[in-house]
Amino acid sequence: MISAIFQYEFLQNTFLTGLLIGFIAPLLGTFIVVRRLSLIADALSHVTLAGIAASLFLSKKTMMFAGMNPLYFGMGFSVLGSVLIERLRMVYKHYQELAIPIILSGGIGIGVIFISLADGFNTDLLNYLFGSVSAVSRVDLYVIVGISIFVGLVILFLYKELFLLSFDEEHAKVSGIPARSIHLLFMVLIALVIAASMRIVGILLVSALMTLPVAASMRIARGFKQTIFLSILFGEISVVGGLISAYYLDLAPGGTIVIISILILLGIILYKRNQGHRPVKVR
Repeated sequence: MISAIFQYEFLQNTFLTGLLIGFIAPLLGTFIVVRRLSLIADALSHVTLAGIAASLFLSKKTMMFAGMNPLYFGMGFSVLGSVLIERLRMVYKHYQELAIPIILSGGIGIGVIFISLADGFNTDLLNYLFGSVSAVSRVDLYVIVGISIFVGLVILFLYKELFLLSFDEEHAKVSGIPARSIHLLFMVLIALVIAASMRIVGILLVSALMTLPVAASMRIARGFKQTIFLSILFGEISVVGGLISAYYLDLAPGGTIVIISILILLGIILYKRNQGHRPVKVR
């Protein structure tokens, strides 16, 4: 595949996009898992599916939307879904977790309606659902580069605030941190990363890339920063290994990326178990 990358532009786009997604998805995923919001990625991915389905339907029925990239519709729906989740969390202050299944159900419902109106599944939609090695265009790459830079800058400049909000939200509020604004921005970041990841991993599997590397790193990391580093490392290994496997085996990359992530997680769990059962040497 290495030699083919220098020959074909679509492989260059896919590989570079994969490296970026392998970085930003576990980076945000670390904060998501620590805040116990793992299911939020699933909810927003289904909302993104609704946006993609709406775009494909409108492109068939209306000339005005014929040339529009479905990525923009998916991104718009995902950001809207993230804002609605945050609003619902404010409505249900004592049952904030209700916001996630409400939006998830709504995303699935809207998605099913548009898929039905667009005469069911087609190749384009399947590529968005499970990812594709050949589906990433140069424009998609530029959009994902922009999202990656934006996510990286926000994490860099708001790291302390996000860290405090993740571990002790009440203390963060008392300290004068604008918790509501930062949390809303964080939700928008999640929505953008999910929309950016769907070309490679697929809408239905993107949440796995945001949580599985974090689950693996938490078993062996000795601090939060080390958890972030190992999550990104495992994410990159999963993406690169998944893309290479998908290219040679002619498979959807989303599935191979997730399977490699699971294998890494299982390997670390077994390693930790063996470490726990290792006999102590008496000197």
